[in-house]
Amino acid sequence: MTTQTNTENDAAASADSASTILEVKNLSTQFRTRAGLVKAVDDVSFSVKEREVLAIVGESGCGKSVTALSVMGLIPTPPGEIVGGEIMFGGKDLLQASDDEMQEIRGGQMGMIFQEPMTSLNPVMTIGKQVAEPLRIHLGLSKAAARVRAGELLSLVGLPDPLEKLDDYPHQMSGGQRQRVMIAMAMSCEPKLLIADEATTALDVTVQAQVLELLIRVAEEFGTALIIITHNLGIVARYAHRVNVMYAGKIRESGTAADVYKNPGHPYTAGLLSSVPSLMQSTSGKLQSIEGEIPDLTDLPSGCAFGPRCPYVQDRCRLEDPPLENVGDDHISACWESAQFRGTT
Repeated sequence: MTTQTNTENDAAASADSASTILEVKNLSTQFRTRAGLVKAVDDVSFSVKEREVLAIVGESGCGKSVTALSVMGLIPTPPGEIVGGEIMFGGKDLLQASDDEMQEIRGGQMGMIFQEPMTSLNPVMTIGKQVAEPLRIHLGLSKAAARVRAGELLSLVGLPDPLEKLDDYPHQMSGGQRQRVMIAMAMSCEPKLLIADEATTALDVTVQAQVLELLIRVAEEFGTALIIITHNLGIVARYAHRVNVMYAGKIRESGTAADVYKNPGHPYTAGLLSSVPSLMQSTSGKLQSIEGEIPDLTDLPSGCAFGPRCPYVQDRCRLEDPPLENVGDDHISACWESAQFRGTT
């Protein structure tokens, strides 16, 4: 336990001293639907440093995946549109980049692993061709050299008989094996940033742990910064240096994983933490839940969007949406009643 803690502290210290490779400023992404205008991402700002592991957590529909797709330049237009903000990467605002420039960046300098590999892999192309494709496009390797490197990458991610797997098709593999292929593809060009969007949700618990350990190990080996998008707070506790908590399209709390876990600054974060099973919990006790429902993004309530579900809501909360303010060192929260709330936890 001491060794693991020291390792985590060293990694966090290294992240603190590293330079920023991604900075998102006031990002807003909207979708025009028949039901109305959906503000999926509303004035979101955050940064990622070299070799850092940042977790973005929240319930389904809070804007996590749309944030990632916005960074990658993969928002379908129409109906989606990025209506404001900056995404600075490598000294360039990606929102001003051309399609050709984004194609160079995607796969080469930034990679993304999606939730369901079966819908991300081409069912009629062999695994070898799919892993080799970014190597040929971005690194200019020959067909033979790319195949050799593809075999090395499949070995790196722990696939048995990697050379034989090169000629297999996705349907011949298990879910865990397909996700390992996705990791190999995403890391093939040694990107500076990797985004894992619910990358283990479709896998069983045992395979989830294996894939996550692999993902962290490979990212460390290549010196890659990692954004993990998840609703699994256990992942955050074990792997992340920092965490952003999103709700209704906005970041409601941000801080180091240790601070957010030990002393959450927002009732929503506390509710998420309380809903996680604990080995210390009595077997006869019930898990706590967050009352109410996720708000309709086409018809958000006035004031704080979490207000209708919040046990600490006051009149001011119903009238004014609170800004993010400091509640500790490198720890911010958007809650008018943060001081009162934290005094009760």
